[in-house]
Amino acid sequence: MSSLNLFRKVALAEGISYILLLFIAMPLKYWADMPLAVKYVGWAHGLLFVLYIACLVMAWQERKWSFLKVVMLFIASLLPFVPFYVEKKLKEEDPIAN
Repeated sequence: MSSLNLFRKVALAEGISYILLLFIAMPLKYWADMPLAVKYVGWAHGLLFVLYIACLVMAWQERKWSFLKVVMLFIASLLPFVPFYVEKKLKEEDPIAN
């Protein structure tokens, strides 16, 4: 599996975990007094975020992206819903995308 393909999959998983954290786990914590939702979803999201950064660095080295592109991809991971756009654009960039 290429590092770009792995990065795409991790970006998708990280985006999903971020949405779950913001729109399901956080409301459960503050409105339904269920703090464990944030504990577990937050832990999973944190792990996926670290994996996102590691895969970003691997793809950067393999694809020889510009520093600006890598910075933009990093910033994209901090904004809800943007990782889905990133995954779509990277799929278009990859000639052998699954």
